[in-house]
Amino acid sequence: MRAAVLGKPIAHSLSPVIHNAGYAAAGLTGWSYTAIECAEAELPDRVAGLGPEWAGLSLTMPLKEAALRVAGEVSPVAAAVGAANTLVRRADGSWYADNTDVTGMVRVLGETGVAPGAAVTVLGAGGTARAALAAAARLDAATVTVVARRPDAVEELRPVAAALGLAMIAGAWADAPRYATADLVVSTVPKRAADHLADEVAWRSGTVLFDALYDPWPTPLAAAARRAGCRIVSGLDLLLAQAVGQFEQFTGVTAPVDAMRTALAAARTAP
Repeated sequence: MRAAVLGKPIAHSLSPVIHNAGYAAAGLTGWSYTAIECAEAELPDRVAGLGPEWAGLSLTMPLKEAALRVAGEVSPVAAAVGAANTLVRRADGSWYADNTDVTGMVRVLGETGVAPGAAVTVLGAGGTARAALAAAARLDAATVTVVARRPDAVEELRPVAAALGLAMIAGAWADAPRYATADLVVSTVPKRAADHLADEVAWRSGTVLFDALYDPWPTPLAAAARRAGCRIVSGLDLLLAQAVGQFEQFTGVTAPVDAMRTALAAARTAP
């Protein structure tokens, strides 16, 4: 049986390390997981050409929205956020789209003690920001403010927030330091986009910062927040948590989380 992560660029992905370690630990001989570079326009033909040995696909940028269009069925959470990071092959050959970023985010944030009624700020307005809105809804956030460099991108998230029952506030990027004093700050922006905020935010020690990046790590934002006593969640934490959900949907087997975590840590520290 086969599975893979698709995206462009994809060479940097650590998903094969995590999944293949899981297969080995679970005794799933004959299973393999690879990385395949795929642009958005290529996805429909790529998926249509896969044989019955393919159990599932992981999707990363820029494919999370396009994944919905190749699925025969879409999970409620993927439909609500308008993005999927997972395609699971059904017995009839069709594909089921899901978003394990959301469940993974809820898991790792719950472990940090983020409590119901938290004030949440999301930096960025892309696919991961959509998952962050869904996670905020599941965590019963009191307020959610989305701050991005493009105001129109923030406005595109309003239907997502409405579908999730969230009252979303739009914040100007210039005001990001003020909004970054929330109970939970989720940074979904690309490398270096938030570096300048590291020295501009008056960090509160009670804030939890989830920075979706993991290369390089720590980011200046995470390093500054850690120095202020904030609890930190990294993109590696989410990478593992969302992979666990995919592994179990692809294989039907309980994921050997410790083995997958160990393999990921070893890959990150390898020269």
